[in-house]
Amino acid sequence: MSQRLSPAELEARLRLHGLPELGPRRFRKLLAAFDTASAALSAPASAWRALGLPAVCAEARRNAEVRERARAALAWLEARDRHLLMWDDPAYPGLLAELDDAPSLLFVAGEPSLLEQPQLAVVGSRRASRPGLDTAHSFARSLAAGGFVITSGLALGIDGAAHQGALDASGKTIAVLGTGLEQLYPARHARLAADIVAGGGALVSELPLDCPPQAGNFPRRNRIISGLSLGVLVVEASPSSGSLITARLAAEQGREVYAIPGSIHHPGARGCHQLIREGATLVESIEHILEALRGWQVQMPPAAEPAASLQPSHPLLELLHAAPHSSEALAAVSGWPLAEVLAALTELELEGRIAREGGRWVGRGG
Repeated sequence: MSQRLSPAELEARLRLHGLPELGPRRFRKLLAAFDTASAALSAPASAWRALGLPAVCAEARRNAEVRERARAALAWLEARDRHLLMWDDPAYPGLLAELDDAPSLLFVAGEPSLLEQPQLAVVGSRRASRPGLDTAHSFARSLAAGGFVITSGLALGIDGAAHQGALDASGKTIAVLGTGLEQLYPARHARLAADIVAGGGALVSELPLDCPPQAGNFPRRNRIISGLSLGVLVVEASPSSGSLITARLAAEQGREVYAIPGSIHHPGARGCHQLIREGATLVESIEHILEALRGWQVQMPPAAEPAASLQPSHPLLELLHAAPHSSEALAAVSGWPLAEVLAALTELELEGRIAREGGRWVGRGG
């Protein structure tokens, strides 16, 4: 929490922050015009109108609800491991400060200094497949073991798997919420959120502490995820996924964008394929991520690459590495129905993991 602000000025900023339709740009416009939040709150409504601010902002300044919300925030900050970072505070994360619409303030539960450390965002579908969840977990685990902070949005699916992967590596992870920190969403991730803080990580939100889930706030949350990070890895996403919003924001912010490919038959891979067509880096291992981040001196553990490999064991692939087989022979040896064998072979071929030679299938690579 900033030590430069008097208690009165801090409360005044919290009151400004709680006003309707007062986003980061308008917040800074007020401070530029009046120098302090206290002076802005005392200024006549005509002065606010002259700045082009909505009437609803000026009218709400003296609402009892706005005052009470500010007092509640001050009380919240008295507890251990609770912090408030203002955009003009030296402790405010530098990468995030580069954004034109950088949050005016950030509520942080946990370790605030983590926001300045090298971060990689891992995001994806809420309704991810089991392989997608495993991939997110293994990439996050390997990257966190190597020293990167893993940043995501605490959502179900890929986000949760990424946070857990970092924790399982005894690494650090940041969860950026699309709600207030006193309104954790989804509720089933309350334990995960507690584990993140207990593990030396942080929960972050620009929203008032009591702000409930609202659809419009999640895209706002996404710009913070990408803004904090050196790059964004999209593991699995449909073309309409919010993860693609995060990725495109990352590109606009000058961050690296990575996407993991999948089967052309899997709807969850289409968003990643779309990103790759638009210029995202195709990722098959963490080395593809690190190649673009060579300026960061991060030592990956020897076992990191296999742990984050996109080549998990497959029963048919193991048989083909042992010896070439025809489709019919694979069905006989594996005990699978021929239709299932043919479907699996198609996916393996599309992924470049097998090839057909002389009428028989052979495994490619290790």
